[in-house]
Formats: sequence, structure tokens, C-alpha cells
Amino acid sequence: MNVNRTTIFRLRQCLHKTHTVSDWPRSGRSRCTAQRQDRNLVINHMNNRFLSASASSHQTRGINNQRISANTVRRRLSTSGLRARRPYIGLILNQCHRHQSTLWAQEHVAWDRIQWRSVVFSV
Repeated sequence: MNVNRTTIFRLRQCLHKTHTVSDWPRSGRSRCTAQRQDRNLVINHMNNRFLSASASSHQTRGINNQRISANTVRRRLSTSGLRARRPYIGLILNQCHRHQSTLWAQEHVAWDRIQWRSVVFSV
């Protein structure tokens, strides 16, 4: 199993004591928002898609009335599947444009590197 002998020993010992080998809860930093607040953040961002994480963090108070950061808002939204997206800026090439550029490239397949260096692609 490619593990240390003491690991096996401790797992057997834990199995005999607790009848399970599941992990024990560990200490760590507590969450600054409750599950209800996380749900409200998601609902607010679903209703107002242009609401930024920093604006949302200023509106929302965490447990014990403490401020939450914009990164906390981003993490809560990403766990629910929401993330920031940028709109595409530029010309959208349709199927005809792609077909014409493919035909042009196929006509000029025999070119060498020096000739291809003189070509500038632009939209």
C-alpha cells in the first residue's frame, strides 16, 4: 500500500477504539459568514449580474457584525458556480469568413518561412 507502518498501526488502533477510520474534525479558522448569508450573496448576484464583489462585500456584514472581504465574496460565489466573465471585444468571424481564410491558407501552403514572415493577420 506504500504507506508507513505507523500509519497502519494508528489506523488499526482508531478502528478498534471508534469502529471507524474517518478523519477527526480539525481546528481551523472559522467561517466569517453563515450558510444563510452565503445563499443571500448568491441570490443577490443572480438577481443583479452587474453587482461587483467589492460592492457586495460593503453591503454584507459577517458573523458578529464584522466586515467581509471581496475575496470572501468571490470564494462564496465560486463555490456555488458563479464567476466573473468578460464580454468578448472584437469582431466575430462567421462561417463564411473562416472558410475564406482557410481557402487562402490552402492556396499558400507552398510558401516558406521567409514568405510567411511578411504576412500580417488583422481583423
